[in-house]
Amino acid sequence: MLDVAETFLSLQGESTFAGRKCYFIRLAKCNLDCSYCDSRYAQTAQSRRSVEDLVSGAVNSGAKVVEVTGGEPLLQAEATKLCEQLLAGKLEVLVETNGSVNIDIAPRECVRIMDRKLPGSGMAQYHDADNYARLTSHDEVKFVVSSSADFDFAVAEIKKYQLDKIGCELLVSPVWGKIDFALLAELVKKSALPLRMQLQMHKIIWGDKPGV
Repeated sequence: MLDVAETFLSLQGESTFAGRKCYFIRLAKCNLDCSYCDSRYAQTAQSRRSVEDLVSGAVNSGAKVVEVTGGEPLLQAEATKLCEQLLAGKLEVLVETNGSVNIDIAPRECVRIMDRKLPGSGMAQYHDADNYARLTSHDEVKFVVSSSADFDFAVAEIKKYQLDKIGCELLVSPVWGKIDFALLAELVKKSALPLRMQLQMHKIIWGDKPGV
């Protein structure tokens, strides 16, 4: 059984899958408390559901992409089984994780979207740097930027660990309401790194609220 905050069908608002129809399984509870967290409500479980029930919901949604997110989804013991059964259902499985726990808890066939917490989050010190060695070329690393200082930190991290050599996507996303989109775009343009800037499409369409 898994503690679940919510499940819903929407459009994927982030990552290289942005714009695609996606079924979201938001698992409850998190071990971090980011300053800009937009899903703090996920700390509280709204239901306990079996892996089979969650997989059935994803398959019956009609979406070919499913994202397992949180909270921090990899904290729950049955998260691996959930991912394995979603993959067995011929779904493309994204796992969004905060980078503080071993990302190999999620099968490597998944696209692991690892959020490298930056200083503006207040949680940068909890990152597990060993996760960089666990990344595959189809995984993605996300840097959520609240300031120019955060961006500089991200650039230094990419260079230190040579993340641009792995082949995975390097995503840069603005903290909603904290940094001007145009400023971040200029920082990306001036960088010599292969960064992909993204906006949270779901917030642009529906606003900053749960279930979208």
